Amino acid sequence: MFSGTEQLVNSFFVELSAQLKLRADFSKVAKGLAEYGEAFSGLGWLPLVGTWIERARLASGVLRKMLKRQKEGIGARRNKVTRALSALHKPIIIVLDDIDRLTKTEIRHVFRLVRLIANFPNVVYVVAFDRRRVEIALSEHDSTGRDYLEKILQVAVDLPAVPESVLRKQLLRAIEDAISDIDDLGPFDEDVWGDIFSEIILPLIRNMRDVRRYAISVRAAAKELGGQIALTDVLGLEAVRVFLPDTFGQLHKCVDALTQTSHWGGDDPKNTSHFKEQIDRLIETADDREEVVRALVKRLFPAGQRHISLSPCGSEYEKTWGRTRRVAHKNFLRFYLERVVSKGLQVLSDAEHSWTLMADQRALDNYLRSLDQERLRDVISSLEAYAEDFGPEHVEPTTVVLFNLLPELPRHPTGLFDFGGRTDVRSVVHRLFRPLTNTGKAEEAIRNILPQISTLSSKLELVSLIGHREGTGHRHVSESAAIQFETDLCYEIGSAPIEVLAQETDLLKLLLFTKLAAGRKDPPITIDSSPNFTLALLKSALTEVRSQSVGTRRLRRSPRLAWDALVSLYGDEGILSDRIASLKRSRLNGHDALLALAEKYAGGWRPELAVED
Repeated sequence: MFSGTEQLVNSFFVELSAQLKLRADFSKVAKGLAEYGEAFSGLGWLPLVGTWIERARLASGVLRKMLKRQKEGIGARRNKVTRALSALHKPIIIVLDDIDRLTKTEIRHVFRLVRLIANFPNVVYVVAFDRRRVEIALSEHDSTGRDYLEKILQVAVDLPAVPESVLRKQLLRAIEDAISDIDDLGPFDEDVWGDIFSEIILPLIRNMRDVRRYAISVRAAAKELGGQIALTDVLGLEAVRVFLPDTFGQLHKCVDALTQTSHWGGDDPKNTSHFKEQIDRLIETADDREEVVRALVKRLFPAGQRHISLSPCGSEYEKTWGRTRRVAHKNFLRFYLERVVSKGLQVLSDAEHSWTLMADQRALDNYLRSLDQERLRDVISSLEAYAEDFGPEHVEPTTVVLFNLLPELPRHPTGLFDFGGRTDVRSVVHRLFRPLTNTGKAEEAIRNILPQISTLSSKLELVSLIGHREGTGHRHVSESAAIQFETDLCYEIGSAPIEVLAQETDLLKLLLFTKLAAGRKDPPITIDSSPNFTLALLKSALTEVRSQSVGTRRLRRSPRLAWDALVSLYGDEGILSDRIASLKRSRLNGHDALLALAEKYAGGWRPELAVED
């Protein structure tokens, strides 16, 4: 903390004198050093305290004293200090550390002090610095910094490079010490840790100072992230953040290139080319550490690796990355970089919590019902990522909860490539039953589950899922058991009160199932003729067609009725038209659009099959 030689010299001798005064046997030397230092100072060091009168009096006294001493000359004072120091029985050791952290001008000031001003007998200087940086600072036009140093340094001790085995051991110990008292560190993947440590972290560590810097950074990141990112990834990325800041800064621009997986049917060539350019720029930022960044992409971002080695990486890996909180998943990488919990990351966190509750039916039901409808769908869909961890204890409670939630999920898809909430529930339950397929345990579980499901529509969905019907069944139970479950459900539907049936979301599907499942000798199914029941049937038959033109994000939706299914149910289009007319005469409010659409169909209108742009 000095500017210029004068301030450095004064500060140096004031500090040295103050330290020596602490020892009685050095008091004489301390006084001589203080007076010697004053000879190199002007009036700039005078303390400016008190009122202006006090400052003037102080300055006058010091000035008279200083002028008196200056008459003695610097040489006389130096001789006085030299004699006092020569009489000492042991030397004074002065350590000057971190000189290489100064500016070039400040480095020159320090060595001028050591060589010319403070060169005394019985005073030994231990000067610690990075040789190359100091040599550059001391170089002048007519001489090199190395030559200058050789005139000053009597003994040069070059610290040997730390052996890699020692550095590795110290680094591992520092990491362990840094995070040992943090409760939640996130998943730790031992299978990838060895590669991340050897190919990314260790090559960036040069000395023990780097070890300390890295350990401090890791501790801060681990505490802040609170286990929401896989620890192995945090350790790798923190090394890049600390030692390759330019590369780390480029990561923000490469999120999609690093995390977007291959699409089914092929990738857009423009995106592929753009992503490859981003990965190439990321690697270029590392200069001579290019291999470290290549290893970073390979070990942490498999989707980005395909732009280097052309190896495919499909979307099926995303569920695993989400479950293990790897930054290969876009949501987790953005959270690491931005420290903001995105909607996608919140869903993954909710799904993980839901998985921990899957064996507790009441707890799982309460938690999922606390979520809004849109978030609920995403959480149910994300549960499939934990399929490898599903156990027998999860089958009954989770199936009951999910099928009881089915009526609350949107019946119709919300996007062009969305298949509705029913598909998400079916997919998770299918994974639950897969280990039990064609075992007595699967049939036993279904018998326990069906009485706990609250709606007939959800029961039909489950019976269809585990049965043998082409296109809907996954054959989790034997064919005979599937037929028995269907028969029992048909009886339950047939004996249900009209008021209960009218509340079913999939009324049309229920009645068609009953009609198709009934034998030819059974009496035909009777459809209640009340307007309210007709309205409930039309609602359950209502669907929509979604279309999107090339070059626009606008999604067009057109309402449709499953008219052919309705006609099949009634057995005659005329009967169906009469029921619609009766519904219109009843003047039920709030359903004008649906009734108008039904009348169009009854009048002969049918939607044309159009080919979109």
